[in-house]
Amino acid sequence: MKISLTRRTVIPALLVLALVAAFALYLFQPWRAFTTTTVNESLPSAGPAASAPAAKTGAGDKELARGRFVSHEHDTSGTARTLGLADGSRVLRLEGLKTSEGPDVRVYLSTRSAAGAEKGLGDGAVELGRLKGNQGNQNYAVASGTDLSRFHSAVVWCKRFSVSFGAADLDAMAR
Repeated sequence: MKISLTRRTVIPALLVLALVAAFALYLFQPWRAFTTTTVNESLPSAGPAASAPAAKTGAGDKELARGRFVSHEHDTSGTARTLGLADGSRVLRLEGLKTSEGPDVRVYLSTRSAAGAEKGLGDGAVELGRLKGNQGNQNYAVASGTDLSRFHSAVVWCKRFSVSFGAADLDAMAR
């Protein structure tokens, strides 16, 4: 059997191949496996700096919950903390975060535990924004009126592929 390669068949085939390759590059963004974005935001505070370093919050600010990240689809480590600031606002703070970059990575509060978030975010999950960097310390505002008692974990989630990079159970601090 002889295959006839003519200009009429080769050029359209190359165009289709180029379009498929361009789409795959857009979708998967493989170069992100080799890049790192480090973010080091200051600890948010609505009040003056704390006098006791162990508190790690400003006067009138309060740590509401804390947990350590566990890995899911990508190696992920660090700590997630929810903080109530003196002015009544709340933030999710990721500290010492280390994970992979991805094409559409977001930060969520999930109604599921960290282990359960590996299977999905669960009903009522709240997106706090795009992941600012795959390493470092970063803050995400929690909308006023959000009932933090409903959420059990903080999740680094790839929206494009619906997978959890990692999650941290948010264990409430003693009041």
